[in-house]
Amino acid sequence: MKDLKRAFQFILRRDVRLYQNTARSKDFHFNVHPSVSQAVAQNKPVVALESTIITHGMPYPHNLSTAKEVEAIVRAEGATPATIGVVEGEICVGLSSDELDRLARSKSPLKVSRRDLPYAVSKGLSGGTTVSATMIAAHRAGIPVFVTGGIGGVHRDGQNSLDISADLTELGRTPVAVVSAGVKSILDIGRTLEFLETQGVCVATYGESKDFPAFFTPNSEFTSACNVRNPSEAAELIASTLSLGLESGLLIAVPIPEEHAATGHQIQEAMQAAVTAVSSEGITGRDVTPFILQKVNELTQGKSLQANIALIHNNAKVGSQIACALSKQMSEKRSKSQAQHPGKPPNGSEVVVIGGINVDFIAKGKTKTLHFGQTNPGSVCQSFGGVGRNIADSLSRLEKTPLFISATGADANSDAVFNHCKHMNTSGVARLEKQSTATYCAVINDNGELSLGLGDMDIHQQITEHYVSQFEKQISSASLVCLDGNIPVSTINYVCSLAGKHNLNIWYEPTDAEKACKPFLSDAWKSLSYSSPNLAELCMMNKTLGLTVPEELPTSLDGILTVAVALSRPLLENLHCLVVTLGPDGVLLCGQHEAGSVDLQPRKQKSKRQLCALHYPALTVTPEETMNVSGAGDSFAGALTAGILQKKDTDSCVRMGLLAARMSLSSPHPISPTLTLDSVDPSKVQAPKWPTPGFVWLD
Repeated sequence: MKDLKRAFQFILRRDVRLYQNTARSKDFHFNVHPSVSQAVAQNKPVVALESTIITHGMPYPHNLSTAKEVEAIVRAEGATPATIGVVEGEICVGLSSDELDRLARSKSPLKVSRRDLPYAVSKGLSGGTTVSATMIAAHRAGIPVFVTGGIGGVHRDGQNSLDISADLTELGRTPVAVVSAGVKSILDIGRTLEFLETQGVCVATYGESKDFPAFFTPNSEFTSACNVRNPSEAAELIASTLSLGLESGLLIAVPIPEEHAATGHQIQEAMQAAVTAVSSEGITGRDVTPFILQKVNELTQGKSLQANIALIHNNAKVGSQIACALSKQMSEKRSKSQAQHPGKPPNGSEVVVIGGINVDFIAKGKTKTLHFGQTNPGSVCQSFGGVGRNIADSLSRLEKTPLFISATGADANSDAVFNHCKHMNTSGVARLEKQSTATYCAVINDNGELSLGLGDMDIHQQITEHYVSQFEKQISSASLVCLDGNIPVSTINYVCSLAGKHNLNIWYEPTDAEKACKPFLSDAWKSLSYSSPNLAELCMMNKTLGLTVPEELPTSLDGILTVAVALSRPLLENLHCLVVTLGPDGVLLCGQHEAGSVDLQPRKQKSKRQLCALHYPALTVTPEETMNVSGAGDSFAGALTAGILQKKDTDSCVRMGLLAARMSLSSPHPISPTLTLDSVDPSKVQAPKWPTPGFVWLD
């Protein structure tokens, strides 16, 4: 029981207590380097790079130096490199210098394609990822642009042997743009292009011509379906491919630089000799390509290796420019959308949420004691929070997409927020020049306890009465308006004044004890319909009204419930319902009695009523299942609200909230990305027998 209570001690509180190991993102066998995950989150350009060129494409030390040179080129063009490989059974997106060196020196590395990923992971092996495996990892990490030397294809005599590279089928089912020097010239280029057409893959040549390159030479005597002349056109093609949701990739073929193409004919002759040697020496399968490249390098006295390195460098440069153009276009499109709709959301939003957005940085020490004044070992992760944002996120995932009104700066953190919140209606979020998006940094120890918190929340004061008044029509026609305690008192008072004019139902989420008092500094609180304080916030509400509150809060469940009921009673003279969150002890509903329960449905007019309270215990989540506790309370509030709007009975509404909170606890995100109506439907979710809630009369 002690462990259980510890697991629940933050279930419905807004205190930040989050841990996510971001030295690598916490996903079994799949790790993303922090520099890559942060760049992706902020919509900055990232270029994925394969690693078979390190393990199988070149001899040491050329392989290592080339890999580092390619990463340097990507950085010089303004993008973040993400070399992908398998290291001791982990798929790594973004390799460290040590990991690059280890793969480059490996004596017997595995060549890892889609087929080989499960085996490499299960055996804890290391290896270089082919185009297909790299595409899988890049797509999973949210990277749309991938640069390589050349892709695999249909082998010569492939019509009989059916020796066809998995790169081609991967291009047909994974939405990543592959920038390469075309198809390796040892392959059947014509049949490869035919196969790509069958797979529905758009193939474009980079440059003024549609001539499809043959790796070492700029012209294979075949043509692409189209051509893109510059990074901007290539980025537009990628953006169109992704926006159509075709779930197929895109191949951009970049001809080898002209100064290195002159040796192409000599290399092609050596290639023919190497192909003949393949047959005579009985080389088959995945050993063919490394054998031919080594043979050609010998026959050309190193010229093929130089040309290979040159085209890879060129591909990296072009691919990085395309990634930068794509990132810029996406940011401009988002900014344009915001400029065209600065407060003009679609009419008829059922819910309006007005509150804060935060970008949270959580630093977790690896030791129980943190030593201030010096560097402590630990990990740092980024997430997206803010009570208003979390509630709007939860409602959006539960098909009650609200109009979200808030403010951010016009900065990189803002870009990251909008990229993360694409599924939400953020047309009411102002992006303000010369302002900083709200950020919060929490330093927590090994036990998850807060040691120090720093917040830059000044932007929340820009959610002014004047700005919010632009949305008066939407607010006045909403079924429910949710306010969080981050917004200014004057804005709260303004929205409460609209409630009196239009008979609105307003939900106040206090955020913390200090901000809980805001509506209670005047008669504005009398216009509230719902509020969801914890016990400390409920005390502050009463204290602000000049009412007596206990000097110390009780610790026993009976004592907690007695105090919560007593403190709720005076507020219910005006509020329709109070949802008191009790951490490990569950939740207490206080309001109008209806058929043995509390009536959660919005009231049409105030009248004399019988008051009662219901206590619901919390759901069980083990410490091992708990990944973070930063958004459970907001998940609960969002799902409970969704249930109310669906006119479900009280038990169903609360159970939806408790199930959503449990999902949040088990997710690395404040609001679980897998949150859906089905996932919180008590009739569809396997759960232990729901206990009967405790009932008490308030009068």
